[in-house]
Amino acid sequence: MKQTPPEQASFTLRGRNPDVLTCIANLSNDEVFTPPEFANRMLDTLAAAWAKDHDGTNLWADKSVRFLDPFTKSGIFLREIASRLTEGLKDEIPNLQRRVDHILTKQVFGIAITQLTSLLARRSVYCSKYANGPHSVAKSFQSEAGNIWFERMEHTWEGTKCTFCGALKTIFDREDGQENHAYAFIHTNDVKARLTEIFGGKMQFDVIIGNPPYQMTGGAGGSSDSSIYHLFVEQAMKLEPRYLSMVTPARWLAGGRGLDEFRARMLSEGHLRHLTDFPDSGEAFPGVQIKGGVCYFLWDGAYKGNCNVTRITAAEEHIQRNRQLGEFDVFVRDGRALGILRKVLTHKEPSVLDLVSGDTPFGIATNFEDWTEKGGAGKIALHLINKSKRAVGYMKRADIRKNADAIDAWKVIVPEAYGAGESFPHQILGKEIVAAPPSVCTQSYLTVSPFQSEKAAKSFASYYRTRLFRFLVSLRKITQHALRSTYTWVPQQSWNRNWTDELLYEKYGITKDEVAYIESMIRPMGESDD
Repeated sequence: MKQTPPEQASFTLRGRNPDVLTCIANLSNDEVFTPPEFANRMLDTLAAAWAKDHDGTNLWADKSVRFLDPFTKSGIFLREIASRLTEGLKDEIPNLQRRVDHILTKQVFGIAITQLTSLLARRSVYCSKYANGPHSVAKSFQSEAGNIWFERMEHTWEGTKCTFCGALKTIFDREDGQENHAYAFIHTNDVKARLTEIFGGKMQFDVIIGNPPYQMTGGAGGSSDSSIYHLFVEQAMKLEPRYLSMVTPARWLAGGRGLDEFRARMLSEGHLRHLTDFPDSGEAFPGVQIKGGVCYFLWDGAYKGNCNVTRITAAEEHIQRNRQLGEFDVFVRDGRALGILRKVLTHKEPSVLDLVSGDTPFGIATNFEDWTEKGGAGKIALHLINKSKRAVGYMKRADIRKNADAIDAWKVIVPEAYGAGESFPHQILGKEIVAAPPSVCTQSYLTVSPFQSEKAAKSFASYYRTRLFRFLVSLRKITQHALRSTYTWVPQQSWNRNWTDELLYEKYGITKDEVAYIESMIRPMGESDD
């Protein structure tokens, strides 16, 4: 009697050695391929939440759950989901081929962001760049795309920019043979209708998960890029999934141009169940540096409450359970800082913010060239950056059209940006300049004024150099830019003495353990520091 050989898989969804998706290079810093280990961490967080909400049942043993990655690149999320379902549904659908066909045709869906990534994602999930090809592990697809869709979309130009993503027409109005990065998921006012068009019927997804594109080149005007990852999050919410999990840059937690409304919604609505924060992006994405780090979250449409927060630094996990995310207008990333901040704010003193100028305090651009090295009649001192170094030049007083009343005040000039890597202890802020009147500065600086005397200005300068001052700034400064808003939590003092950390620690009741924590984060700042 002929023996039937045991059923064997003609393919492998996991366990390759090496895993090819650990070896591919990123497209760019804003289109980062997710490492398999990181994707699986997100899936573990999702599965734990599902089990808690469904009496301990296994997410991967449910054949009705539908998953979407609306911006798939390497296909890692879809591949790992398919692999987990293949194992989890083994008892319910014993036949391997039927099981795989069910998973890939009924449960796992993706939208690619470019033509290249669509092929890469299909190769990862179907083991073939054609879903209906002879080498595909799925045998039920009629189309080459399967459930991983990509078609070229066009931007909607209004003047010089796209109304959906802010792309510059001069950069992204490209011919058909070139990628124009008009991502289908966000280039629509009705994302539910868009998905109906894409997948050929009304679609309701239980889980939306992935790693969206981060920014649009030139979207903020000139050479500045604009964040777009929040647009993908907002569109995903409109699809009303039960769970939404995405990895994004972490700068939305405390800053970012155009992210105020997004941050307020995320922190205040109570739908975030888990937030995992990597202040150093290299710990999440080896070899990739994203200023301010990265984070991933689990959003639950049926949940309303506080959030469990995990902060990962130097491979150590610091867990804060039941955090109230909306306590402040920005998120304080390290729970150890909360007690210190609350002690300072309890005094209810006026904020230094009232003394700090906005961007470009005198209306003089960084690249301003109409200045001279020597002064003269009608000219005033101009603090600027020349050939990457600080310099003092002179310009015509009559050319100042903004904040002219501040010219003749004693002021402290502070750098608008300071970055020195992601390691700690960190300096946080660049060296200040006590500027005698009459004086102005370029866009490279902000000004703190007015002060009634040189003594008062020097008193503020001593305060600025303290660790506590810079620690309070660091709680809101998540990138190299120290904008006016980063000074919100720094209280004013009396400007009649030389301020030291010892005086401030005593005033605010900072304990020895809290001092040790502050000093582990903020290094001393001497007169010679830049």
